[in-house]
Amino acid sequence: PIFKREQLHAGDRIQGPAILCEPTSTMVIDPGFEGTILERGEILLTDVIGESREAQDTTVDPVRLEVFNNLFASIAEQMGTTLQRTSCSTNVKERLDFSCAIFTSRGDLVVNAPHIPVHLGAMSETVKRILLDNPNIAPGDVFVTNDPYRGGSHLPDVTVITPIHSSAEELLFFTASRAHHAEIGGIVPGSIPPFSKTLAEEGVLIRNFKLVDRGTSREAVLAELLSSGRYPTRRLADNLADISAQIAANQTGVCQLLDLVERYSWPTVYAYMGHIQQAASTKMRMALAQLPDGKYEFTDHLDEGAPICVCITISGETAVVDFTGTGPVLSGNLNANRAIVQATVLYVFRCLIAEEIPLNSGVLEPIRVILPECLLNPPEHEDPSQCAAIVGGNVETSQRVVDVMLGALGLAAASQGTMNNFTFGDGTFGYYETICGGSGATAVADGADAVHTHMTNTRLTDVEVIERKYPVRINEFSIRHGSGGAGKHSGGSGVIRQVEFLKPLSVSLLTERRGQYAPFGLEGGSPGQPGKNSILRSGSVTPEILPGKTQLDVEAGDRLTIETPGGGGYGIP
Repeated sequence: PIFKREQLHAGDRIQGPAILCEPTSTMVIDPGFEGTILERGEILLTDVIGESREAQDTTVDPVRLEVFNNLFASIAEQMGTTLQRTSCSTNVKERLDFSCAIFTSRGDLVVNAPHIPVHLGAMSETVKRILLDNPNIAPGDVFVTNDPYRGGSHLPDVTVITPIHSSAEELLFFTASRAHHAEIGGIVPGSIPPFSKTLAEEGVLIRNFKLVDRGTSREAVLAELLSSGRYPTRRLADNLADISAQIAANQTGVCQLLDLVERYSWPTVYAYMGHIQQAASTKMRMALAQLPDGKYEFTDHLDEGAPICVCITISGETAVVDFTGTGPVLSGNLNANRAIVQATVLYVFRCLIAEEIPLNSGVLEPIRVILPECLLNPPEHEDPSQCAAIVGGNVETSQRVVDVMLGALGLAAASQGTMNNFTFGDGTFGYYETICGGSGATAVADGADAVHTHMTNTRLTDVEVIERKYPVRINEFSIRHGSGGAGKHSGGSGVIRQVEFLKPLSVSLLTERRGQYAPFGLEGGSPGQPGKNSILRSGSVTPEILPGKTQLDVEAGDRLTIETPGGGGYGIP
């Protein structure tokens, strides 16, 4: 049927198929749609059968797959927005040192927001351990953990996990958020001790804590835990506020995922969670198939000399990543864990896929990781005072593992290989930041100057913010020109950051690439320059060179200078 626009009135309904003629346009109302004339003359088109049709369609469709990719990713990103806006700490609100993601009811990563790679690749193991430790998860439960030996990264990274149930109490999803708390206790303010020997010295361990039990908050019990032990937190209020913000972020995901289920039906949403992971697996297999079969080996060393070895064996569409030969468990805190190593493997192999896809567990489906007991996989103990120290493994060793794998595959020269961890504080507060440096060059491009590389993706606190909130002054923040390695493509340059202290404070530095093992070049490229730390005491004219790992007390007027490493070059200059 054909209708003329001027003959229709408010409230008229037109069933498709139909044609609606206007003086300046023609509208086609498709079958299955209904057109309603509203009070001011607008036409509302309603898909009267589409939702029921979609609810039954669980077969993979390329267009709908892309739609669901972006729907899930958008939810994770909005979780991150909620966390940033509702948090109180500089570390979360300004530095964005947090990550949000969505997981299946089995704990597999479905999709994440583009946050911190070392968080996102490890969080799946955290969710799976919560499932294992809590067989009777109920609606209204919320869990908190920071245990590095149960999927965590290090103690300052606190993970909040929220299960999502249907109206029939069937477990559908998990939402999770991991945020770095700049103060969680430990032997130094800022909770990044350079010389910790055990996990107990690095802060308060939250192994498996049910923060909300069927809708009832247990925050008072958590506050007691955070305030207990030999090295309790110095900023309890900030901890509780940021954890509340993480709960709010998770709840944003809960509401939107349940809306998604209501719109498309659970069978469709469930099917597309599987399709997204299968698509990632397929693309990963395609990327592996483009690499020549064979063994790719590489070894690099931590500053203290401990080797990190990898042998990547490519066979058709599959890969085996073997870390046999890596040095034994360390007496210091540069030990990593299985979850961190899994995060690095996920990151490196995701980089092989030359298109945008959600980072999820499907990427790891064709990849097997061999990880013997070593500094990348220390043994677990119930008593944290018997556990190997691990705070530096998350921030430093993870970077070196990425460099080793990229070096083995010949894809990129070494980046700065450190996060340049800098903390200061006293008995009342702790501040923490990571500092950017140079990235490694590749066969097709120079490295970037002054960026956070690989496993970190945070901001650096703005000068105006740090000077307003803390007793310091930033005297210099500049590019360290010439610190990148020469090559056909040059490595990126590091930075120079000089901080003047305005009152007596305790300062800690946990940095790598300060010794003989400079960021390596590839294919004839030169290495980048190592980093350098120094302090100029008030009243002195000669700066004192500091080792890469340092804990010291400073006075008003002392100036600390951190020069970060450059990236390695690629190809003969």
